[in-house]
Amino acid sequence: MTTQNIVGRTVVSVLFSVLLSSCAIAGTVSHDSYPDIWWTAIPDDQVAGWEVPPQAADRSQGQVVLSKRNDLGQFSNLGATSFVLDQVRYASVEGLWQGMKYPESTTDERALDQSLVWAHTREQVYAMSGFEAKKAGDLANANMKKLGIKWVTYKGEKIVYNGNGQSRHYELILDACRAKVQQNAELKRLLIITAPLIFLADHKQAPDTLPSYRYNEIYFKIRGEILGR
Repeated sequence: MTTQNIVGRTVVSVLFSVLLSSCAIAGTVSHDSYPDIWWTAIPDDQVAGWEVPPQAADRSQGQVVLSKRNDLGQFSNLGATSFVLDQVRYASVEGLWQGMKYPESTTDERALDQSLVWAHTREQVYAMSGFEAKKAGDLANANMKKLGIKWVTYKGEKIVYNGNGQSRHYELILDACRAKVQQNAELKRLLIITAPLIFLADHKQAPDTLPSYRYNEIYFKIRGEILGR
């Protein structure tokens, strides 16, 4: 082999190594085939005060906001994607979340104070989604505050979800999100094709936000379970 050939092959090898390194740094999303709408910017005057808009995610770094402004909004707790958990059907994860604040029966201690009016039954909230479910939860919060109650219930189990029951609450919401994905084929397909994007929440969260509220991280975990990562 001539010196010229050796030099030529060395140059090609070096260039190939540089190319591989560049690809590794850039990842697979710098020239991706994801829908552009996932990152379509929303005018500042149209962004809600609570909202993290799609453009907040850095596409070149493999980030995407699970925005309610496009199909990724289905992953929101508010999303109207029904599922069954422990033989009970819920219209949304939000319906489950907020429904747990309501009395389970007429003998439930939350129902004993006759001066309080519960706007809905627990089962009615289970059938809700979107901001309707969230509003139902806000109404329940007012009653819980009057009663001095800081817990919710699931099948009779008291859970202080903002206190020592936060791990149990997280497990319950995680199970609900798993059921939501596994029981809805199109949603599962959508979750899979987002790989390996990093999910950001579409609403502002404090650094100390509890795990059960971090729905973006929950779906990132579920996707990893499905893909075996």
